[in-house]
Parts: sequence; C-alpha cells; structure tokens
Amino acid sequence: MSTQVQRVLATDAALDLIIFLRSKHGPVMFHQSGGCCDGSSPMCYPLGEFMVGDQDVQLGEIGGAPFYMSQVQYDYWKFTQLIIDVVPGRGGMFSLEGPEGKRFLTRSKVFTDDELAELGLT
Repeated sequence: MSTQVQRVLATDAALDLIIFLRSKHGPVMFHQSGGCCDGSSPMCYPLGEFMVGDQDVQLGEIGGAPFYMSQVQYDYWKFTQLIIDVVPGRGGMFSLEGPEGKRFLTRSKVFTDDELAELGLT
C-alpha cells in the first residue's frame, strides 16, 4: 500500500521560486538545515552539490527537487508535515535563493491521527 500523506509540501510561492532557480541553476535539491551558520532553514543547492550521507532521510520532493534532513533531526520532526514557503529577505548564505531577495522558510503542521496511522507512526 503506498501512502498518500506527504511529509513535505511547498506553497505556490515556493514552487514558483523553485522553477525560477531551476531555470538559472539547473536541477536543485533541498536539505533542511539543523542550525549552525544559517539557522534552521531549508537550504537549496544545485543537485549533487550537497553531499547526502547515510544518516540523511529523504522526506519527498517539492517542485521535482528531492528534500532531505538528517536522521537525528527527522526523529524530532517525524510527527509533523513540513510546508516550505517563501518570505521576503535574505536567504541562507549557502542557499541558491540568497541573492534573490527571498528566502525559503519551513512551516509545520502536526499530522492527524489518521495521517500518523497511514505513515505507520502509531
């Protein structure tokens, strides 16, 4: 049985920015930052530029771009759906949207009991 519940979604504004970034940089990917230099924000890179490790979990895709986070961070976030949005401002210095005057932002929603069951988390 394949699941219909998505662990990561993107708003229309985020999808538009992904399309724009793909037109400039080619295929892209995301990794949810866990802190450090750029805080805790979704980071957008040219596909393959960020080395995904054995301890990274692919949550899904947004706008055709794979979206990852570390296993340790996933353990904290697994009960929530990530919703990637865009707001005005400077993005992370390593993220592709930085020079565009916009930045990706992670919003979240706690999964319902039915969604948790569908994901096998009950």
